[in-house]
Order: sequence, then C-alpha cells, then structure tokens
Amino acid sequence: MYTKIKELERRSYFMDDCIFCKIIAGEIPSIPVYEDEAVKAFLDISQGTPGHTLLVPKKHIADIFAYDEQLAKTVFSRLPKIARAIKASNPAIKGMNIINNNGKIAYQSVFHSHIHLIPRYSENDDFKMIFKDNSEKYSTEQLQQIAQTIKNHLED
Repeated sequence: MYTKIKELERRSYFMDDCIFCKIIAGEIPSIPVYEDEAVKAFLDISQGTPGHTLLVPKKHIADIFAYDEQLAKTVFSRLPKIARAIKASNPAIKGMNIINNNGKIAYQSVFHSHIHLIPRYSENDDFKMIFKDNSEKYSTEQLQQIAQTIKNHLED
C-alpha cells in the first residue's frame, strides 16, 4: 500500500516522459550547479555560452502560465543567488541573459518550466537576441488600449 501511495505521489509530481523530471529524479545524468528541496539548477547541455545554466522547479509544471504565487516566489527567489555564482565563476563574464520561454511559439522546447541563465562574455560570444523597434506602428491610444486590455485580465 505504501509503495502505491508513493508511486501516486511521484506521478503527480513528475511526468514519466519529461526529460527534466528524469534529470531531477536522477534517471538521466546532469551536471548540477545548485539544488534544494524545490529547485534544481544544472548546466544546459548545449552551452550557448560557457556556464549556460537551467533553473527548474522540481515539481513538473509546463510553463509560467501554470505557476501559482508560491511556486513563483520559490523558483524566482533562487535566481539572484545562482546568477551571482555564475558571474563570480569567471571574471570574463560581463553580463547575463535570463530567459524563460513559454510555449512552442516562444521557443520552448522542453515543456517543463525552466529558466535559462546565459552568461555574456562579449558582443561576439555566439548568442543573439533581437528586439525590433516597432514604436512607429503604435499610437499612444493604441498602446493605452493594449495596456487596458491586459489590466482587465489581471488576477488578484
């Protein structure tokens, strides 16, 4: 009976076909950087730049849209500590991109929420992000309407 209960708890916490759940459970090897009862941080196998680290909640959750306030506090409170450790690990690190992709359209490829901490060494360090300036396409009134629509959907 106890084994069945533990297996049910595990299934509600992990997903059997999720690579990050398997890493957290120790079924797939990883190179850990930080771990506590709620999160695990490990080197991204792709190493976009040296030190590229992933921070994941231990509980399987698909993306930021599924977070509750407590999980957000728990996961995001670990970011500064891990970011500072990465930066301190190499004096050549000049900055860091911290990215959370949500949904396939936003380049999420593993559907277990994760945050990328990508150290930046120079403008030519093989990592790029492009933010196009579309400001000429929007009037102040259009921007106010977009903002109001978002505000109308805020949850307390």
